Amino acid sequence: MTLRPVTIVLCAAFLAFGLAACSSGYLYNDTPPMEFHDVDYSFPTTKALADPEVAYIDRGAGPHTLVLVHGLASNAGFWRYNIAELSKTCRVIALDLPGYGKSGKGDYPYSMTFYAETVARLISNLGLTKVVYVGHSMGGQIGITLALRHPEVVERLILVSPAGIEKFDRGEGTWLRNALTMDGITANSEENIRRNLAANFYTWNDTWEWMVEERTRMAKAKDMKEFSYTVVKCVGAMLDEPTTGRLKDITQPTLIVYGKYDGLIPNPYLHPGFPADVFSGGVRAIPRCTLHEVGDAGHMVHIEKPAEVNAAIRAFLER
Repeated sequence: MTLRPVTIVLCAAFLAFGLAACSSGYLYNDTPPMEFHDVDYSFPTTKALADPEVAYIDRGAGPHTLVLVHGLASNAGFWRYNIAELSKTCRVIALDLPGYGKSGKGDYPYSMTFYAETVARLISNLGLTKVVYVGHSMGGQIGITLALRHPEVVERLILVSPAGIEKFDRGEGTWLRNALTMDGITANSEENIRRNLAANFYTWNDTWEWMVEERTRMAKAKDMKEFSYTVVKCVGAMLDEPTTGRLKDITQPTLIVYGKYDGLIPNPYLHPGFPADVFSGGVRAIPRCTLHEVGDAGHMVHIEKPAEVNAAIRAFLER
């Protein structure tokens, strides 16, 4: 079954609430809860650090170490279509940000700086000195923050459909901040979850139904309120710590990869336009930046077109 989003309403969390119809029906409403620590990422995880504890996948070896950081409301498992291929020639570390997945949850700032410093701590804890940072969506904005705060640690920067490049003015930020609530996240129906996820893709395919099951069953998990709290806090953090004005200060070689039909960036309500407009602006602002557009792909470009994204990453590393 394929499905193409038609109308998209973008909320503060960079999650789309599309109006496209889905025919999969209700499959998981009566299934048992899926606790966050039980989610299958297709790869085993281990943990490091404390306060908060960070869960991560560690695969492969090679001249480069890639640190993969997911976006808002997702987890390390969203890199499952990239890890196997990239780990053939590189060491690949895909982590759960605190508040998400199998990592620790609690009363943490969940700011861009907090996340950047947590990633820096993990890098140090693993005995690494230089890494290639790969961040999707919110993970991209965290990566920009890390690269600016710790240029000695980030060798190269790869931004996949990144937040942190599109600029939001104060009034726009207020609208975005108020568009999402904890109750709205927790009570989201399976129908809406499938619709929301489909809007992240140019063409939805049932191959990715695992995301719907995961999110629907996690709504009944013990940590769901903590997860919802994290998502809301992160929305505010992206607005409170903008990186758009500091792109010129990035010193690392940078690659931006994006889907030509990203329906989330730019915001279709506040900034009608095309993804190329935003990301081309990023290339002009970042001194040593390369742009790679992926055709027939949306916001989840690394899931929708993993072979092309993996190839673009490998080509960038070989330069």
